[in-house]
Amino acid sequence: MTKTIYKILILLVCISCSKEDNSSEITATQNMYFPPLTGNTWETQSISYLKWNQNAVQPLLDYLELKNSKSFIILVNGRIVLENYFGDHSASKNWYWASAGKTLTATVTGIAQQEDLININNKVSQYLGTGWTSETLAKENLITCKHLLTMTSGLDDSTDDVEPANLIYKADAGTRWAYHNVYVKLQDVVAAASKQNWSAYFNTKLRDKIGMDGTWVQLGVNSVYTSTTRSMARFGLLMLNKGKWDSNTILNETYFNEATNTSQNINLGYGYLWWLNGKANYHLPQSQLTFQGSVIPTAPSDMFMALGKNDQKIYVIPSKKMVVIRMGDAADNVNLALSDFDKVLWQKISALYQ
Repeated sequence: MTKTIYKILILLVCISCSKEDNSSEITATQNMYFPPLTGNTWETQSISYLKWNQNAVQPLLDYLELKNSKSFIILVNGRIVLENYFGDHSASKNWYWASAGKTLTATVTGIAQQEDLININNKVSQYLGTGWTSETLAKENLITCKHLLTMTSGLDDSTDDVEPANLIYKADAGTRWAYHNVYVKLQDVVAAASKQNWSAYFNTKLRDKIGMDGTWVQLGVNSVYTSTTRSMARFGLLMLNKGKWDSNTILNETYFNEATNTSQNINLGYGYLWWLNGKANYHLPQSQLTFQGSVIPTAPSDMFMALGKNDQKIYVIPSKKMVVIRMGDAADNVNLALSDFDKVLWQKISALYQ
């Protein structure tokens, strides 16, 4: 009797391993898909084809709806596996990216560099002129474009206002990590160097090349991108493919690798305006504390993320050829980027394929 039970257990383990291996094999060998630049055509992929757990779908969708979501998409190899809208939101409606849109600025900054318009190691004042902060000239000249990309400008982060009077010295550039709206000055740098307004350069060099819709709007002191959920997914797909859209290189791989890896030695969980999972420690917005472990311990360790206020999310998971998008209102209380919502959401997502 004991031997029989043992054999059954071994058989069940083998079946489980076979299911996981088959799913991984499908993901690894299937060709990458890119939707056409115009129209609504977008190939889909079924849960059953991927050998995922259909029973885990509804608990995930119920949780998303409970947590004030407006839209949710999962792509695998570029194909839509799940696409859901909640309440009165729809595929044709725009929503704001909040700080998830910082990664758009980081990407276009890289494009401007590969076109030899800027060098991120140059001081910001080389492009904007001196006096763009209220610091002394010596301290202002320490701040490079790379410091803006990595949130290490050293400027006081107590206000989002980026007028010179509010850009006040706190520490030397490169010595302090603080989540700060001053990154938006990179848009001015690109505009000055390209001799175009920011939106025009962005549209030509990024948006239109991958078939996104949307526009930049000014909300108080913040420059915020708004678009449909599928447009957010298009950008995630571009980054899953290391800056390439089909056979076209939009962003070179060298800059992509810099952007999606640890960019400084203070906050290991931060690249060029991208959040990074799986690092030894990380910082949170509006905090100088160091937190040990991964940003989202329930999510894959190779994941990198665009995270915005009120839980706007782009998760990119190279090992699973996956992009996950969430738009909506705050899942719980208003937050700048990270929340406990991420941890529970990834438990629900992981249940699909584990």
